[in-house]
Amino acid sequence: MRKVILWAIVLFFVNNLVNAQATKAPAYPLIDHNTYFSIWSFSDTLNASSTKHWTGKDQSLIGLIKIDGTTYRFMGKESPVYKTILPASDEQAYQCKYTETEPSGNWQNIKYDDSNWNTGGAPFTDDKQQAKTLWTSKDIWMRRTFTLNNLNIDKLVLKLYHDDNVEVYLNGQKVYDFVGWTSDFKLVPLIDKFKNKLKKGDNVLAIHCANTAGGAWLDAGLLNQVKAQPNFVLLAKQKSVEVNATQTIYNFNCVDVNLQVTFTSPLLMNDLDIFSRPVSYISYKVNSTDDRNHNVKVLFSASTSIAVNNPSQDVVAKKYYATALSILKAGTIAQPVLKKKGDDLRIDWGYMYVAVPKSADELQYITGQDSLVNSFINGNVKPANKTGRQLSLNTILNFGSVGSAVKEKFVELGYDDLYSVQYFKQNLKPWWKLGGATIENELNTAASQYAIVMRKCDAFNKSMYSDAVKAGGKNYADLCVLAYRQSISAHQLLKSPQGDILFLSKENFSNGSINTVDVTYPSAPLYLLYNPKLLEGMLNGIFHYCESKMWTNNFAAHDLGTYPLANGQTYGENMPVEESGNMIILTAAIVAAERNAGYAKKHWKTLSAWAQYLSENGFDPGNQLCTDDFAGHLAHNANLSVKAIVALGAYAGLANKLGEKSIAKKYWKLASGMAAKWVQMANAGDHYALVFGSNDTWSQKYNLIWDKVLGLNLFSPSVYKKEVNYYLTKQNKYGLPLDSRKTYTKSDWILWTASLADNQKDFKALTDPVFKYANETPTRVPLSDWHETTDGKMVGFQARSVVGGYFMKLLESKWLK
Repeated sequence: MRKVILWAIVLFFVNNLVNAQATKAPAYPLIDHNTYFSIWSFSDTLNASSTKHWTGKDQSLIGLIKIDGTTYRFMGKESPVYKTILPASDEQAYQCKYTETEPSGNWQNIKYDDSNWNTGGAPFTDDKQQAKTLWTSKDIWMRRTFTLNNLNIDKLVLKLYHDDNVEVYLNGQKVYDFVGWTSDFKLVPLIDKFKNKLKKGDNVLAIHCANTAGGAWLDAGLLNQVKAQPNFVLLAKQKSVEVNATQTIYNFNCVDVNLQVTFTSPLLMNDLDIFSRPVSYISYKVNSTDDRNHNVKVLFSASTSIAVNNPSQDVVAKKYYATALSILKAGTIAQPVLKKKGDDLRIDWGYMYVAVPKSADELQYITGQDSLVNSFINGNVKPANKTGRQLSLNTILNFGSVGSAVKEKFVELGYDDLYSVQYFKQNLKPWWKLGGATIENELNTAASQYAIVMRKCDAFNKSMYSDAVKAGGKNYADLCVLAYRQSISAHQLLKSPQGDILFLSKENFSNGSINTVDVTYPSAPLYLLYNPKLLEGMLNGIFHYCESKMWTNNFAAHDLGTYPLANGQTYGENMPVEESGNMIILTAAIVAAERNAGYAKKHWKTLSAWAQYLSENGFDPGNQLCTDDFAGHLAHNANLSVKAIVALGAYAGLANKLGEKSIAKKYWKLASGMAAKWVQMANAGDHYALVFGSNDTWSQKYNLIWDKVLGLNLFSPSVYKKEVNYYLTKQNKYGLPLDSRKTYTKSDWILWTASLADNQKDFKALTDPVFKYANETPTRVPLSDWHETTDGKMVGFQARSVVGGYFMKLLESKWLK
């Protein structure tokens, strides 16, 4: 009997461990589908801040609950409302005076004589495609005279885009300076004494900008931050938050009513119809906690900022019905489809949708963001179409009288981007549109399948978490949970004109490239586990490009362009060993996952050319970049050498599977010989060096993991062991540094490096500091893969797909089993 009780206790704790998912994140995923449709909460409490696009720009979702006439806010925070005083060029073209020669005298003052200065339009930049005035010198001085008739300003805000260092003057008074640059407009609230410098009649905004390195840019305007109208809204008390693979779940207490809010983005890789559908559910469950019934209404409000690149863009919004749904729709009036490319951008074409099942108890309407709260409190609802800026799409869910029994309702948030990517000059529709489906079809199907999809998500969440716990422990499983939606939503799923699947990534906040090979490489483990066809989709575009006349090199390309324009490589420098090795290794991994060599056969000629290049240049790489390009060029890179060796071994294995026995024998002999030579040349006593011949250096040899996972065994397990033992002596509070040059690290590489360990103790010792980083980093953005190991701060990058690499341990455990 005692054994039975003990076993029951063990089962209880195991089940709770499996079901208890991540409860802390640097930022919390809410709506996750692709790089443009990606909304997050950047705070631990859902109602502590406005919700944001992964880039950090506001994409406001507001949640209010009214209980017996008392209103509580449980989601988001009202975004500031701005009125333009002096438009910047993103809102209205303007001319001003400028000079690139340092002026004498008080050039900042109103009465300064600038008649001999040049006249030009903003933006002032060295970007020839975007410049209204080309600026290529080191310094520029700009004077913009404007007339004011109304001084009724609540809060004066400087709207400024500068690259690099800047000094700003208003009517001769310095109001702002900054050393550094911005990559977009920054809103700078000014203290009241500067507002008082404005006067009726003529005023002047004067700016000096110095371009110290890189690009050049200057553009500016002034805004009035309108004083918020008072409202009588209390804050709901958040009791908990839980993140699993496909959902983020919040629980609130509103005095006598419990509220559960669940955000579900059903990214189920085994069902591409559901996976590609650009629709998320926001579900609400309410019940009374005091044995009395309460009248409950819930407001879901989505800002049209979801459909614009910047808040100055005009939008049109309307309400209509489609089959079983009531729908709100909004998008920009301009609809510049695929007209913008780059990193720090949001979509401004296509349309956002808020849908709810038709019922007499549901009400949808459109307001300005400044009136949405009071319209709900006061019941001042006027369903009507609207045109303007910063609108809100509002849905009221009427739960009626709520007792102790749980009542549930849901809203859908969707996005139709019309065309997702330009692929070698041809605009491609998203995958879900291939059969001629409309967004209304998708919204209606999602609504009718709500219960089924939620059950599928629940089953996947539990199985994925359980597998990850078994592979690496609870902390590891929590890291996988944080990585899952982030990695997927940095891609877009399409079909090429040639009929191939495309799953194209964006290099989020690293350079904005599309389909970068060395971003695909670290991301791969997640997709090898759950759908290797998606990994094919990450390689197909590169193969197509490199097999065309557009690419003339005997090594692999780096990227296909700058997102969302995939018209050919735009990165300024090649990474020949890096990308060729990546493509061969990943092809071998696809063949292993699919247990079929057909994919390698299709591209055998190209793979053979790359293998030949690596055989000649891979063992002792010259002074070239690798995927860690932020660390600079490095000759004789021992880790990059490992990649080439493993790639050649993988190529030999592919040749063997394809019946190319002589080629297999030749390349296996070559790879084996290189591996033996590498062990000698990189040997630094108790570890292996960062570069050949420098025994006082070291680095993570994360590329070795493919030797283990693919079962090549080119390197002895003693090599892995020696490296792991050495790494354990080099750790800092928040992880193992990338190498001996700096204290920063890449967390995806740590997870790969840790998977070389031959026991759970060493694996946890290397990965627990990464879990600590994810829980304690002061940088509140979607998980950064590049952080400081000493203080846990982000160094660069955020919301990137490479965290799919966290699944390497799970891949290793499943494949080696």
